[in-house]
Amino acid sequence: MKLHLQSTTKLHNGVDMPWIGLGVFKVEEGSELVEAIKAAIKHGYRSIDTAAAYANESGVGQGIHEALAENGLSRKDLFITSKVWNSDQGYEETLTALDTSLSKLGLDYLDLYLIHWPVAGKYKDTWRAMEKLYKDGRVKAIGVSNFQVHHLEDLLQDAEIKPMINQVEFHPYLTQKELLSFTRKHGIQLEAWSPLMQGELLNQPVLQEIAGKHGKSVAQVILRWDLQNGVITIPKSIKEHRIIENASLFDFELTSTEMEQMDALNQDHRVGPDPDNFDF
Repeated sequence: MKLHLQSTTKLHNGVDMPWIGLGVFKVEEGSELVEAIKAAIKHGYRSIDTAAAYANESGVGQGIHEALAENGLSRKDLFITSKVWNSDQGYEETLTALDTSLSKLGLDYLDLYLIHWPVAGKYKDTWRAMEKLYKDGRVKAIGVSNFQVHHLEDLLQDAEIKPMINQVEFHPYLTQKELLSFTRKHGIQLEAWSPLMQGELLNQPVLQEIAGKHGKSVAQVILRWDLQNGVITIPKSIKEHRIIENASLFDFELTSTEMEQMDALNQDHRVGPDPDNFDF
């Protein structure tokens, strides 16, 4: 089957989630954000990923509503993700946090709600709240972000519902093989944040060589590697030409040798915080 920008993968609860989405980490509220959302949806993106911590849910909501009107789409055509922040974790707090996010986004449900970080002593109570929100139909799917294998093992001991997604830092310098294998075994879909390592990989020689062979950019090669690893990816951009470029991944394929070359770049190198050692 030939993939395209609106191709989806089925999460373990039967919900279809697009393989490619637009991330908006560190994009401030304002017209630039609204225009980026509108450009992405105009050019065929159907998945948008935000979070309470990004402090831009209102702008994301505005962009979504304007784009729906301009493109003749309805809410069900889009897949919207947000995340509960660390200071809002806990059972009652999480229920309230969703209300706040929905209000800012101007939506009556989310397609995916994630626990942003595995806050020790809190994420199990947070997960119970996520399960309630899911059962009540206020979110179509629930998951986690930045959970390592041991966090997932701990959560699964008491969880009534398995997470559908684990969104983690994932790129050729941080290939997370053990985590990828674990999530596959348990039917949890892995999703990559910071797939381009915040731009740090764009001058990597091996990646440049592979990109040259395909007449593609390094960014396109990395995002294609995500897809061929069976990993959902949400590159961030606010520039329309980059938004278009990041979605042009379906007219080429990496060879098994090229996939191995990229896997071999792993350095277990993080550009974001360590999920076992964060203090926020």
